[in-house]
Amino acid sequence: MGRTGAVLRETGSSLTLVFSNPRLRRVQLALLASLVGDLAYATAVTVWAYGVGGATAVGIWTAVRMAAAAVTAPLGAAVADRVSRRGLMLATDAIRAVLVGLAAISLVTGLGDPAAVFVLATLAGLLTAPFRSAQRAWMPSLCSHPSELTASNAASGTLESIAFFVGPAIGGLLLVVADVPTVFVLNVITFGVSFALVLAVRTPEREVLGDDVEPDAGAREGFLGELSAGFRLVGRDRDLRLVTGEVCAQTFVGGASKVFLVVIAVEVLRTGASGVGFLDAVLGVGAVLGGLAAIARSSRQRLGVDMTVGVLLWSVPLVLISLVPVPAVAIAALVVVGAANPVVDVNLDTIVQRMTPDALMARVFGALDTCYIATGALGSLVMPYLLHAVGLRWSLVAVATPVAVVALLGLRRMHELDGRLRPPPALDLVRGVGLFAPLTQAVQETIARALVPIPLASGDVVIRMGDVADAFFLIESGRVRVTQGDVVLREQGRGEFFGEIGLLHDVPRTATVTAIEDTLVQRLDRGAFLAAVTGRSRSLAEEVAATRLAHRGDA
Repeated sequence: MGRTGAVLRETGSSLTLVFSNPRLRRVQLALLASLVGDLAYATAVTVWAYGVGGATAVGIWTAVRMAAAAVTAPLGAAVADRVSRRGLMLATDAIRAVLVGLAAISLVTGLGDPAAVFVLATLAGLLTAPFRSAQRAWMPSLCSHPSELTASNAASGTLESIAFFVGPAIGGLLLVVADVPTVFVLNVITFGVSFALVLAVRTPEREVLGDDVEPDAGAREGFLGELSAGFRLVGRDRDLRLVTGEVCAQTFVGGASKVFLVVIAVEVLRTGASGVGFLDAVLGVGAVLGGLAAIARSSRQRLGVDMTVGVLLWSVPLVLISLVPVPAVAIAALVVVGAANPVVDVNLDTIVQRMTPDALMARVFGALDTCYIATGALGSLVMPYLLHAVGLRWSLVAVATPVAVVALLGLRRMHELDGRLRPPPALDLVRGVGLFAPLTQAVQETIARALVPIPLASGDVVIRMGDVADAFFLIESGRVRVTQGDVVLREQGRGEFFGEIGLLHDVPRTATVTAIEDTLVQRLDRGAFLAAVTGRSRSLAEEVAATRLAHRGDA
């Protein structure tokens, strides 16, 4: 009971942290509304397609939709990195509402042929990936601390799990009591709710670190360069490659599950193919439990290890089913598999958000989405051949074992990744500086990691008037005195800064700064400082510099 109580308290604390932030609360609820309506709509389209052309129509539509999504995900992500993420979410909500509304009108009036409805349904589905990429890339700008970001992703994962359970259920219920157009209308309403919630979010324009991306880089790279930027960044970063490889292994099994769940329903549960709906519900229950567990663990910041455990839990339960193929074991194992999904997704999103420059973040998510869709499709293609060749039990072993091997081989590196992602000690000091307040969390962390501590005794000179300006300084503890000759301009203490004027105006130091007690300052070299102070942050720095110069003082 004590452990359960602790988990519940951690879950409650994390949810409170997220939903007490009005901006995060609105974006989370917008995501939920969008997903619930989208999944209810997808269920209705599947049922309608089956009525039009049977299983063949369902299969063709699903394959076309997945292939198109894999191709268009990088395109939507590139747009998300070049325009306002809020604006893109609003646009995709509005366009999807129009497309689904047109499909509903076509069905009600009977004026359109089935091909038109298929086209409208596919186009609406293609806009889901840009909406999600924009939402994930926007989240760091709405959070004030790494723990808040992790908790927010955990909340998103849980809401997504709930949506995957509730959306199809609502769609199925409305199909029983009403008809397909009614579900389409519900989807239009949910997009409207999502639009209103996102519209209510107000946030300053994001700042990017100048070294991360050059302003005209996109123009020089051209269209293909823009689209491939996310793939190139993943290819260059060893940790991102590892994360992508692990999750691709997991999504391969996820794709295979679309096939083997039907066989488990037939051969293990003895319910016939219709039992796959029950197994989907079992996975949904597990996903909700896994989402709550991810929320409870969000404050621990063990992102890499937890993600690897989630990938491993996509493997081991399948081996257990192959060893003991009875209904109780299959159900229990699939609950665990369902719980593993949000654990992987939550930690994956947070890792990418913490490691990726803001200017490329949506394109990295788009690249990952393309990889995951491709490996999922590969799994669904390979599984029927395995089942035909070796049967269910050995097929489960065949798809599960490589995933376990990939996860275990990467575990040590994931421990190291957690060290890389641990918030730097000086982060709170950086966040308290007004110049850096407009910067994204990722940029603030970059600054904090670049700081070099310099202990000073009383009487030590930090900078001398006339010296070359080569660094910016933050006072962590103690006090300093700023002078010009015999004139004392001011004294400064913890949380204050100096040294920006010489850097911003490329002039020698205009004052001397001396420690007047034991003091600890953090030094940020010239390049890192100038790269950080862009846009609004640069304007704030110039205002401070102008004020100090007007009072004859360097800072």
